[in-house]
Amino acid sequence: MNDPQPVSSPPLHSAIDVHAHFLTPRLREAMIRTGHDQPDGMPALPQWDPQTALSMMDRTGIRSAVLSVSSPGVLLSDDPADVRDLARVVNEEGAAIVAQHPDRFGLFASLPLPDVHSAIGEIRYALDDLGADGIALETHYRGIYLGAAEFEPVMKELNDRAAVVHVHPTSPACWPQTSLGRPRPMIEFLFDTTRALTSLALNGVLDRHPAVRFIVAHSGAALPVLADRIAAFAFTENPQQPINVLGALRRLYYDVAGFALPRALPALLSLVDTDRLLYGSDYPFTPDWVASGLAEALAGTDVLTDDDRVLLSRGNAASLFPRLA
Repeated sequence: MNDPQPVSSPPLHSAIDVHAHFLTPRLREAMIRTGHDQPDGMPALPQWDPQTALSMMDRTGIRSAVLSVSSPGVLLSDDPADVRDLARVVNEEGAAIVAQHPDRFGLFASLPLPDVHSAIGEIRYALDDLGADGIALETHYRGIYLGAAEFEPVMKELNDRAAVVHVHPTSPACWPQTSLGRPRPMIEFLFDTTRALTSLALNGVLDRHPAVRFIVAHSGAALPVLADRIAAFAFTENPQQPINVLGALRRLYYDVAGFALPRALPALLSLVDTDRLLYGSDYPFTPDWVASGLAEALAGTDVLTDDDRVLLSRGNAASLFPRLA
């Protein structure tokens, strides 16, 4: 009789995953019907269901995951009523999943932007009636970036509620000319995150609405490398009263979904302290075996101390999501 094979321990321990996606049957049907069955140039829509997600989480050491809709969000139609209805359906389906597994899942609700009036109504419904844990925003909506004046009422509502907001990239309007014929998540997602956060910082949104707790995806994208350049241009534009770009960026939170090592995380740590780091798997758009390997890299890197790893995996997220702590 063969000896039993040892069971390997998960690379993480009781982590809170702030960058995890979900695809309900209604959302999948809507994406396929509207031609988004290969979202942002990726080969296909991944499969997702709660039980498979929970199995992946257990193998990786993820205690809980805050679910959100990935790019392109719910903006799948030119009809604002269709977008509004899909946001409502997806948010209610997400809340139902959370209700079935309240200790394991949280929800970032989607908004029907660029319809500002409907978006404010959905914020109120999602946070007050559905009990959502935060709000998911795409980097832009039909080319209107988050720092634009059009979205100021939305930012005020989020600030009044001290909402936790996850900013997720999507394909920029210029992607046919700039993506080099490759899937947009390769480079365009990172550039679009950088555009969105630059617009939030330089237009003063981060300073006017300091209670919003923004989470930036993918280790801050290109921001750690470009932060000093952005800050210099901010000073050039208004030397008498420049925007404190570096101060604003240091107040944000950053998830480490994707390829944080060996280069992105050290660059990010030149901009922020470890009390701003959050774990993210990007599952299922990052397959479970890739997410597990990336988690193992985080568990073994000498870039982080043991105390840093605790902060990244769950300590910092616990302050944002006390229900899931």
